[in-house]
Amino acid sequence: MGEFATGYQRSILIISSVLLLLGTTYVNSAQSCDGIYNQQLTTLQGEKINLCDYQAQPILVVNTASKCGFTPQFEALEGMYSQYKAQGLMVIGFPSNDFKQELSDNKQIGDFCKLTYAVKFPMMAKSNVTGPNANPLYQQLIAKTGQAPQWNFYKYVILPGGKEVYAYESSVLPDSKEILGKIKPYLKPVK
Repeated sequence: MGEFATGYQRSILIISSVLLLLGTTYVNSAQSCDGIYNQQLTTLQGEKINLCDYQAQPILVVNTASKCGFTPQFEALEGMYSQYKAQGLMVIGFPSNDFKQELSDNKQIGDFCKLTYAVKFPMMAKSNVTGPNANPLYQQLIAKTGQAPQWNFYKYVILPGGKEVYAYESSVLPDSKEILGKIKPYLKPVK
């Protein structure tokens, strides 16, 4: 019986050590998420997204509006998301009425995006993207690039790790060579 207890106690000690190590690793990885990724985002449907979960991936962020001349860019954004999602690309839309071309509430915006352009990439709750009331992510994007959105469909590419962030005018298409040239080197190979 003594040998069983000793072996049993060793097993408990080993399991406890592994759990402690895993817990420490988890805490350290959670603590390592800061800066631009330290964001809790809310979708049009009220779901939460933790931007920390995407810090190892390229992210394309775009402020959107349902009644803008650039609104057809939703097609290219959704096309990129569906084509490159499995390789690690994250596309995030931020509806905003900063330029007076967005619908009045989150439900209307969500219905428009889904029914008109079959958007499946995450669309955040309506918010400001310019000025002193800009949402926290946009405040950081503006600080990192020195460029605030000048109009709807202004784009930002956040490369993995968040050390490099690039801004693109509304007229630059999401699937342009400029944007894809920044994103593609960070996509995982197709299996």
